[in-house]
Amino acid sequence: MAVALVLIDIQTGFDNPVWGERNNLTAEDNAARLLTHWRSTGQPVCHIRHVSVEPGSPLGPDTVGTDFKALVMPNEGEAVFEKSVNSAFIGTGLQAHLDDIGATSLVICGLTTPHCISTTTRMAGNLGYNVTLAHDACAAFTGNANTNWRSDLPDMDAETIHATAVSHLHGEFAQARTTRDILADLQ
Repeated sequence: MAVALVLIDIQTGFDNPVWGERNNLTAEDNAARLLTHWRSTGQPVCHIRHVSVEPGSPLGPDTVGTDFKALVMPNEGEAVFEKSVNSAFIGTGLQAHLDDIGATSLVICGLTTPHCISTTTRMAGNLGYNVTLAHDACAAFTGNANTNWRSDLPDMDAETIHATAVSHLHGEFAQARTTRDILADLQ
């Protein structure tokens, strides 16, 4: 039974200040630690890249924002899937690939917690995968809290946005765990 590591949208475009303040500045370091372990054990790795269709997006197709960050750059032979929506399962071959390699369990990490991480994690759980969310290898931005539809709502900081998204996933769609605990269990 394969346990696939799914790294979502760890791209240079998320360094753009348009996203707002960010929590968990060590998310990429933790994702890299997971990736190093997966590579050392020969377990499957899947890289997901967001290519936005929104004009002017820092993740647009004609920008360097779609480049993977150096810490988690895919190696030759590792699966890479491109998406333009929040779920890594929609419009990609991710599910077929996971089924082909016999992956029934996933460890998910990346950017951003309330968007692509949450949507992919929910969908993975609904599709029947056993999902572990490496919550300290994920991050959120204050820019995710745009609440223009209700002016009476308070602005939320990035850590609150992140913690809220993780708490909504934990127990129902995934088990939220630290990178250290995930790696300790795999030793």
